[in-house]
Amino acid sequence: MSPLYARIIRKKRQPQFFMRIPRVYYPDTIALEQEFELTQEAGHHVATVLRLKANRPIVLFNGDGNEYSGIIISVQRKKVIVEIDACLSVSNESPLHLHLGQGVSKGDRMDMVLQKSVELGVSEITPIITERCAVKLEPSRWEKKLQQWQKIIIGACEQSGRNIVPKLNEPVSLAQWLSQSTSNSRIVLAPGASQPLAKQPYNTQGYRVLVGPEGGLSDTEIHQANENGYLSVSLGPRILRTETAALAAMASINTVWGDF
Repeated sequence: MSPLYARIIRKKRQPQFFMRIPRVYYPDTIALEQEFELTQEAGHHVATVLRLKANRPIVLFNGDGNEYSGIIISVQRKKVIVEIDACLSVSNESPLHLHLGQGVSKGDRMDMVLQKSVELGVSEITPIITERCAVKLEPSRWEKKLQQWQKIIIGACEQSGRNIVPKLNEPVSLAQWLSQSTSNSRIVLAPGASQPLAKQPYNTQGYRVLVGPEGGLSDTEIHQANENGYLSVSLGPRILRTETAALAAMASINTVWGDF
């Protein structure tokens, strides 16, 4: 093989790299052929983190189920102006309504559950205060915590391609959660339960899944859930951490009845 031919072959084999078009949440109505200034936080991410310049393509979404493609008009520090030129109806939602009732856990555990459950297709999330909940906050601090969690959810939507933002409810007690009416199948994860999650019947109305915090739900709490129509199910013989259990449940349900 001649040196020239070898160089041509190596050049052809070089991988081709394509820049991913960023997706950014915009918390308001989006109209075509109009210019919009991104929020300060989004502008910082686009300008400082991604280091994007004018004339680069961008996609906005606001939770209405559509994607809005456009172009960056100008970038000045955290001030980013974009112009929208097309609206596309793109659905990446699970066909199931999945409502996760998650016992509030400390730090990264709760953050991970929120982020990854959004990627897995959760529709609604309710933080639940249980006996073994290690997070005790004043009402004003709960508001800040909810704002932090909402940012995590939006970020997960930006990354995963979802155009509908899952609903984040305010924290409630377990008694309040159990008293809420629902047409979803009611499930509580309980280690040692004889019924496996994957063997439950299909329900077109979706699934309402209760997961305890670190340390799990107490026997009394599981009994209370059973008394309110929640079926105890297991995810196998191994004891899972709270964040693992929640995500395994979302993935299992989507595998058996959803779009996995």
